[in-house]
Amino acid sequence: MKQVAFICQIIITSVSQKESNKHLISVDEKTGIQAIERDRSNAPKSKGEHQRIEYEYTRHGTTTLIAANNVENGRLMNYHLGSTRTEEDYANFLKETVTILPEMDQIIFLSDQLNTHISETIVLWIAEMEEYDSIEIGLKGKSGFLKNMKTRKAFLERKHHRVQFCFTPKHCSWLNPIENWFAKLQRQIIQKGNFVSVNQLIEKIEVYIEFYNQFLAKPLKWKFKGFNKNKKFNNN
Repeated sequence: MKQVAFICQIIITSVSQKESNKHLISVDEKTGIQAIERDRSNAPKSKGEHQRIEYEYTRHGTTTLIAANNVENGRLMNYHLGSTRTEEDYANFLKETVTILPEMDQIIFLSDQLNTHISETIVLWIAEMEEYDSIEIGLKGKSGFLKNMKTRKAFLERKHHRVQFCFTPKHCSWLNPIENWFAKLQRQIIQKGNFVSVNQLIEKIEVYIEFYNQFLAKPLKWKFKGFNKNKKFNNN
């Protein structure tokens, strides 16, 4: 798949830091993070002395994390924790993320193809920055860049924009580095956590982000370059 190879190439280029004025930012949402208070913080140990998790719990609500990973250094450069993840929430998060980086640098946002990632709000924002006229922009469902998901996606992928978007193919979210970071958060904080409120859950996530950026963040060791369609597999 050409898109898979392209994503691998921009990740490798970003990690190599050969283009200092171009930044690859991996973005996504982790939704429905539950603040779970377990009846006991841990269940009794098994006979083999393995610590077991207590599965009786009380739910205290959920939060959603929108996060941006700077692929060139592995740091979580921006995040938002809140109860919603609307089209406006996501677009505002992207706008805020852009302001963190140097004003003239090129930015590539890498994400999946969720509707909110290819929204009217984002297209209007980019169109305003690039000074497109209203006829080209068009109307959602009728004409121009806004007509449908396909036209919005094609517009956001334009390579001459200062802020460009790159979308992972369907079923290939594993190509997006932020998913690896979310997996670490799940294993190290959420999975075995004990939270008496959503606020406590948020505090623990924020402490983890600060710790991760200070002590654990590092560039990816990315070696995958895409699928080789000519590779032969032994079925024996």
